[in-house]
Amino acid sequence: MTAPAAPARRDLQGLRAFAVVAVVATHLTGWPRGGFVGVDVFFVLSGFLLTGIVLRDLDASGAVRLSAFFARRLRRLLPAALVVLAATVGAAFVVFPGTRAESIVGDALAAVGLVSNWRFALEGRDYFSTIAVSPLQHFWSLSIEEQFSLLWPLLVMLLVLMLPVARRRGTGARVAVGLLSSAVVLASAALAWVQTPLDPSVAYFSTGTRAGELATGAVVATLVPLLLRMPSPLRALLSWAGVALVVASFFVVDPTAPFPAPWAVLPVAGAVLVIAGGTGGDPRHRSLFVVSNPLAVAIGNASYSLYLWHLPVIVFAGALLAPGPAATGITVLVMVVLTVATYLGVEQPLHRSPWLVRPNGGAPTADEVTAASPPALADVAVPTPRAAALASRPAGWVPGQRYYPGRRATESATTEAVAPEPAPAAEIIPPQPAPVPTPAPARGSGDSWAEWRTRFAPRIALAGATLAIGAGATVLAVFVAYGAPVIVAPAAPVAAAPVADAGAALAALQGELAAATTASSWPDLHPSLDEVMRATSATDPAHDCFTPDIAPDAGRCTWGNADAPRHLYLVGDSSAMAYAPAFRALADASGGAWRVTTVGMYGCRFTDALVESRDPAVTAGCAGRKSDIAAMVAADPADLLVVSNAYTLARTVDGRDLNAAELASGVANEVSGWAPAGHTVFLAPPPHGADLGRCYSPLTGPAACLAAVDDVWTQMQAATEAQAAATGEAVIDALPFSCWQGVCPAFAGDTPVRYDDMHLTPAFSERLAPILRDELSARGLY
Repeated sequence: MTAPAAPARRDLQGLRAFAVVAVVATHLTGWPRGGFVGVDVFFVLSGFLLTGIVLRDLDASGAVRLSAFFARRLRRLLPAALVVLAATVGAAFVVFPGTRAESIVGDALAAVGLVSNWRFALEGRDYFSTIAVSPLQHFWSLSIEEQFSLLWPLLVMLLVLMLPVARRRGTGARVAVGLLSSAVVLASAALAWVQTPLDPSVAYFSTGTRAGELATGAVVATLVPLLLRMPSPLRALLSWAGVALVVASFFVVDPTAPFPAPWAVLPVAGAVLVIAGGTGGDPRHRSLFVVSNPLAVAIGNASYSLYLWHLPVIVFAGALLAPGPAATGITVLVMVVLTVATYLGVEQPLHRSPWLVRPNGGAPTADEVTAASPPALADVAVPTPRAAALASRPAGWVPGQRYYPGRRATESATTEAVAPEPAPAAEIIPPQPAPVPTPAPARGSGDSWAEWRTRFAPRIALAGATLAIGAGATVLAVFVAYGAPVIVAPAAPVAAAPVADAGAALAALQGELAAATTASSWPDLHPSLDEVMRATSATDPAHDCFTPDIAPDAGRCTWGNADAPRHLYLVGDSSAMAYAPAFRALADASGGAWRVTTVGMYGCRFTDALVESRDPAVTAGCAGRKSDIAAMVAADPADLLVVSNAYTLARTVDGRDLNAAELASGVANEVSGWAPAGHTVFLAPPPHGADLGRCYSPLTGPAACLAAVDDVWTQMQAATEAQAAATGEAVIDALPFSCWQGVCPAFAGDTPVRYDDMHLTPAFSERLAPILRDELSARGLY
């Protein structure tokens, strides 16, 4: 027989509730800003509980029962996860365009393969990714947990095999596991400290940087015998201090702070204190009522289903519902309905089912004894603390009932199959024969499933009723908040004006932009938004002239007549690259008068200070690229220099924040002397549009993708104009040809304006050629 597992601790279930509610609130409302660290609390809890299971196996038999361990994990996690994955992928093909739906399929496959964290780590470094937050992005943390749960028992098993047979149980094994856990904590912390500043995206999702948090929980699990000796006042102090630290981390940790090193220390330390303080003592943890109350425990019990559903519901609601209090309320309603239905109808029934459980009740078989030990030791049960206490009582003892010499046990008293312990001299108990336990008859799998159906059929029926009632309530709430949905036919495209006359081209484009701001349905776009989102920058003719891994080549990046008497350079980051199709068209239409070279690096701001980028390759190569281009211009001087950089605030690689004025002067300082005085033009990028990956859906109209001109763009434009006025250079404002009366639509006529929230599509960029020619001519530069 094996020792029974301890019942779920109420304080830990309540701590789960705090963690999951913080994560959900942050993703739904953005408050508290640091609620995402609830995931770190989950990591510590998982490491503690998983290691506790492994240690119970070692205490019982000196072995790790791998098949039982993995079967338990499958029953616990797989069914609910598969339901959420299947539902999310199915809904994605209805709600989202093909590009995003296909990406979500990849996210689902990564989740099934337990590599979500690495998929999102690498995706976060893609500068031109047009995909908004995935509804399955939260599976990254589940992937890390399951990578740990797959490797950890195997590592422990190998460690146990190195120990002498006599030390594979009890204190010897526990000390060995504690040392192994401590080594993982130190190695992981060192990796996180080094990797966080170098590659924040990978550091956040990395198994290596997060394994230490799970191993921290493992260290606590190995210390349980020592923690049981703590006095009650100290337990309460640690528990309350831990809860306070966890809650404080939700508000103290900022999303922009270096993470996981060092700020993950706060939630991890708080979780450790709660676990340690609640080990032993009051089993109901009533003194820590803030986490052991019934509501917190109930939320903690359903925390896995809630965590699975929260992000898909938030993402789909964000695409289908106009933002506001009503949308938030409907999102919470759907989240609660799906959580309750999944917990009652899927998670708990299959977790407690006989699936993957042997008919003998799960007793270890010969193939499960993974560390060699004497047969006698492998079959001996190690009692739990309560079983040990009962073993010291006479047969027939009932808790709370005092026994006197010679008193007979009542008929209702329970018996223990243990030898009686001699009583103290003052209280001699006559020896009594210990009853011999009768083995329970072996049950077949049919009997087990029959009992399971009897127990869980009502819960599954209740889950179905919850879904039905919840669906009706959701439809009613949508009707009350937004009215009945209106289906309209696709709008006819607005014909594009001829581009021969530049002034007419600008007027026609502004008319199309104005019409797009009031359109009620999507027109037939060429190319479609789905196509441009899929291609991103790949179809830009200057793409290879701006990548960090390809050295700039003037010959490959120059258009127009090679013998043209005048030479124009377009330089900058990805904003300049987005204008490249327009300037190529301008060179081709110049009648051999101009040749245009477009060079730069996406993500590399052309300023005199090195600005940090989310792509480490860009950060490493930016300074060198600017030097190379300066040398290129010096070798073949520019008659006209056009500079375009993103209009966003930035931070230098040494951590100094740059405001709009500093960035504008930094750009001017960087390119000073690259062109004759008065022959430099600062070309503004278009204001940010809506995030197409988030707003565009075949089920919604174009109004969902309208965006207002942001304040940072306005500040940057004002600073650039002031800097140009001081140096006698020129500025071209992008607002007239990308927005209408402060509103920026996703298309103009039948042409998509952007393929993400900031970069122009090549098709739209080409339409700007006559407008830019007119702007340059008006300044006497063309």
